[in-house]
Amino acid sequence: MRKYLVVVIATMCLGISLAAPARAQHVDWRTQRKMLKSQQKLEWHALKVQQQNRRLSFRGQRVSSTQRAQAIHQMQRERRDLKMRQRDAMQDAKDRNRSLRAVQHSYGH
Repeated sequence: MRKYLVVVIATMCLGISLAAPARAQHVDWRTQRKMLKSQQKLEWHALKVQQQNRRLSFRGQRVSSTQRAQAIHQMQRERRDLKMRQRDAMQDAKDRNRSLRAVQHSYGH
């Protein structure tokens, strides 16, 4: 769980650090979208590894069926939440791109 938290925080910091220069200069939106997709892929992979390790940890212990069911449900919730956050981030990037294009088009750039 700690590794997942560290990865999420690191990717957020990376995203914030990349967003600041993006506002300051003309940005290639394809490149930014590719970077966002690769960042999201890393987040997804980190979550999958973390959940796989959690499932493997059940093997060496006596875990009741209710605890196992709760853990599985929690993992499903985490996957669903990550998917929603990533979908929202991609939609936000698209919306920013559309609004900036509209502003540039209105000024004739």
